[in-house]
Amino acid sequence: MLLFSALDWIALACFAGAWAFYAIIVEWTPLGRRTLNTLMHRYRLIWMRQMLGREMRMVDAQIVASLQNGSAFFASTSLIAVGGALTVMRASDELLHLLTALPFDTGTTRVQWEAKVLGLAVIFVYAFFKFAWAYRLFNYVAILVGAAPPVNEQRTPLAQHHAVRCARLIEAAGTHFNRGQRAFFFALGYLGWFLGPWALIGSTAAVFAVMLHRQLLSDSQRALAEEDPK
Repeated sequence: MLLFSALDWIALACFAGAWAFYAIIVEWTPLGRRTLNTLMHRYRLIWMRQMLGREMRMVDAQIVASLQNGSAFFASTSLIAVGGALTVMRASDELLHLLTALPFDTGTTRVQWEAKVLGLAVIFVYAFFKFAWAYRLFNYVAILVGAAPPVNEQRTPLAQHHAVRCARLIEAAGTHFNRGQRAFFFALGYLGWFLGPWALIGSTAAVFAVMLHRQLLSDSQRALAEEDPK
């Protein structure tokens, strides 16, 4: 006996394909160079070059600390979400009984319910690893900011190379952070599967459209894409 119906597998394939397709668009295609995430990369390099010209760098340390706190918050939230998913799995019988009282019958068996919950937990585990690694990279950025050459050497090739190195490390941390947030957003789409395969397809399409709109067509994207005055 198959665990899921053919339509369930098709819906799950659509979910995984949408996630992969979105990642390819924003990270590997020419269109990705216009996304909000990519437009922010150049400001990371500008930030590090400006940092070299500051005698006192407490502001830069404060910014790095806020980035660390954001990563730590989402990493902690991921663990809470994993714990919540495992708790839901333990209460499968009660929740399935509750579903039978709804106006529509999903026809979900206990094994299917637990398999879906396990998939949700896997998504949050993936998100935790991404946020935790981003937090670690921001720690490294803090060290590099502390190791920056003094202001009187800001024009030297060594100082300029250090700024580029810091910017690249911040970019890597931001990429992992973005991937963790992407997992959170697609987890919302995954919730539709608990209502059935068609709900999963619909919720996945909605999440995909909203995220792509924010990256390419939002007000914030247009603000960053504007050319600087000559």
